[in-house]
Amino acid sequence: MLRILILCAVLGAALTADLALEPSDIPVRLSDVGRVLLSHTPLLHDWVAPPVSPIAEPIVWELRAPRAMMAALVGCLLAIAGVAFQGLLMNPLADPYTVGVSAGAAVGAALAELLGWSGHWLGFGQTASAFFFAMAAIVLVYNLARIGGRVSAQTFLLAGVVVGTFLWSLIPLTMVLARRADALNRIIYYLIGSLQGATWSRVILLLPFVAIGLILMQMLARELNLMTLGEESAAHLGVEIERFKIKVLVIGSLMTAAAVSVSGIIGFVGLVVPHIARRLVGPDHRRVLGVAAILGATLVVISDTAARVALGEMPVGVITSLIGAPFFCLLLRREMAKPS
Repeated sequence: MLRILILCAVLGAALTADLALEPSDIPVRLSDVGRVLLSHTPLLHDWVAPPVSPIAEPIVWELRAPRAMMAALVGCLLAIAGVAFQGLLMNPLADPYTVGVSAGAAVGAALAELLGWSGHWLGFGQTASAFFFAMAAIVLVYNLARIGGRVSAQTFLLAGVVVGTFLWSLIPLTMVLARRADALNRIIYYLIGSLQGATWSRVILLLPFVAIGLILMQMLARELNLMTLGEESAAHLGVEIERFKIKVLVIGSLMTAAAVSVSGIIGFVGLVVPHIARRLVGPDHRRVLGVAAILGATLVVISDTAARVALGEMPVGVITSLIGAPFFCLLLRREMAKPS
């Protein structure tokens, strides 16, 4: 419990720094940030004194706060999806990026942007398109990897790399077809991962995916724990293996699609964070899921702050890739060094 409180405090500090340090032509003090946040807090807004600065209000509430919250929610989604895929496939190299789900979601989001579907279906048009293509990708990967009615982790990852590479080739095609400058810019952001253009409506859109995804994965945490014993042992203990795989793949794909639809591909968060979470609280997925959600939020918030403050509005996906790629190489070398 103490570790959870410490991690929450670190996340709170990261969010505060993100709000206070974001570059702006008009400097906004930390006290201004606090007053703006209090002014929008129910039951506390009447206590704010002195009055909120009219200059600080739009900068903090309309620009900084939604971006910080969206960074946190995207980090949660990707981290939980990473825990799901690694627990399901029993492979430390698995995450939404490596199994092809992120690429499928990016194709769907880019196509929705190209066709102007973003505002359809009560604002969920882009997310729905991303989820459809993410599911199409995971179904294709699943069927490619399925041999004799079963799916092995190694074959699944290899199929994910192949399908992901093919889907990546479709994204430049959407860029060629994009005729509107704003659509082209958004598609580019899906390639590199960016939190620019964050709004409260996008934050509200992500909230149910975080809540439902975390609840559903917590309900499956016992089965994920049993899967660490091996598929045969898990089956003997009552896990319906193939049905369980489908459940986890659908939930993981939905969470990935929601994140990609608003931020593009922010790679390696789902790879790095689950390993750190397991180091902190052990292998029990009932604890790993919650810790990973907090760590994922913290990682993306800190990465976005560094990308904007220190590197002049560099997309956050660049920072997470710079962190994650060496980590991936280290894991790969460790896996290769294991005796077969």
